[in-house]
Amino acid sequence: MRNLLASLAITVGAVGVAHADLQADADAAAGKEMAQPCAACHGQQGISPSGAFPNLAGQQASYLAKQIMDIREGRREVAQMAGQVDNFSDQDAWDVAKFYAEQDPALGQADTGEALIERGRELYRAGDMAKGIPACAACHSPTGEGIGTAVYPALSGQHPEYTLSTLQDFASGARNNDPANMMGSIASKLSDDDMEAVANYVLGLH
Repeated sequence: MRNLLASLAITVGAVGVAHADLQADADAAAGKEMAQPCAACHGQQGISPSGAFPNLAGQQASYLAKQIMDIREGRREVAQMAGQVDNFSDQDAWDVAKFYAEQDPALGQADTGEALIERGRELYRAGDMAKGIPACAACHSPTGEGIGTAVYPALSGQHPEYTLSTLQDFASGARNNDPANMMGSIASKLSDDDMEAVANYVLGLH
């Protein structure tokens, strides 16, 4: 796992250098205009009215820009976004990402079932070494804010339905646009109950 993390750090570092100028020039006002069609699924301010679609408000700009470009280039398949970002330039992606990153993030309330909360907390903060699962907090931060410089996304306040489906997609290989297959490797070791516990926990994390 240590080697995997080191390899990933090198990869995302190279990505960060390549896009530093675009990020520096990102224009949130331009991004707001371009994001208008996105509101139907993600809400006017990036807080989705449906658990089927992710909240984008407060998300790390580096992560959002990467996802937009990955979808545009076919590295990530999202059926609902087919054709939506085909004409986006890299700068457009950064503009939209900056707009959403500047919005106030969603604050959720997790299911307070004791066993569910405890397992979610354990996995998020400490992982499960017996299963080879690292702590989620190592990449997504203790408060779920993510780490922009490493292109690690924020998880705090995310819809549990979306988090669960994302983990399932990584585990099955349906989604594989994560550097070094890090999330695919981790998610494949999570049981269904583990995925549910983590998804519930991050909803109320802030």
